[in-house]
Amino acid sequence: MTRFRPCIDLHSGQVKQIVGGTLSSTSSDLKTNHVSKLSASHFANLYRELDLAGAHVIMLGPSNEEAAEDALAAWPGALQLGGGINDQNAKYWIDKGADKVIVTSYLFPDAMFSIDRLKAVLQALGGKREKLVIDLSCRKQGGRWVVAMNKWQDLTDMELNENSIKLLEPFCSEFLIHAADHEGLQRGIDEDLVRSLGQWCTLPVTYAGGGKHLNDLESVKAISLGRVDLTIGSALDIFGGEGVKLEDCTSWNRKQDDS
Repeated sequence: MTRFRPCIDLHSGQVKQIVGGTLSSTSSDLKTNHVSKLSASHFANLYRELDLAGAHVIMLGPSNEEAAEDALAAWPGALQLGGGINDQNAKYWIDKGADKVIVTSYLFPDAMFSIDRLKAVLQALGGKREKLVIDLSCRKQGGRWVVAMNKWQDLTDMELNENSIKLLEPFCSEFLIHAADHEGLQRGIDEDLVRSLGQWCTLPVTYAGGGKHLNDLESVKAISLGRVDLTIGSALDIFGGEGVKLEDCTSWNRKQDDS
């Protein structure tokens, strides 16, 4: 059943909401919707109080490790951690309190998918696929979606479709999909992508990108037949947004549990 999933996006050690397509190595290109004065651990504690497990903490670039560790310490065993995950540090972050780690760019050396690297990450986790989330965040290219890496700036050789989903499902327990061209713009979700994810995925999958009001949760539920979860970021009141209140998202989740 579709649920609201919160996030904690970290950039330069701060909790931020960023226009996804502007992430690059050039700081002048970055467009930021919100920079919080509150710590990552504050939001982790808030989610804990509201029983919003399954939130993803994403380290967007360097200098985010301390903030990530603080968030994980605030709610051990409940948050998912992504950003720079590889076979050398995956277990480290599990030991630090992550429920699951999220891997993306490491799977694509020179922008080409490597099944060997995926197997290496899984091996580092003791073969426990329940500890691994694969991030297949993508950008629209014509009539198809292409997986993007390196803060969504570089396109890979992998098309996001039913075949790629089926290839990867045996190695993980969830998927996370940011529609990078929609991320942070609050212009509405990519309904075609949400519908397709509902058709392709047999594992839990969370979509992020463009959510702007509470009705988007109902839309995702209807379009995906309840098979896709939704993350709302920039539009959320706790991140300076005016479109959605966290309290309303929490209430929406409770109603799904009661139905």
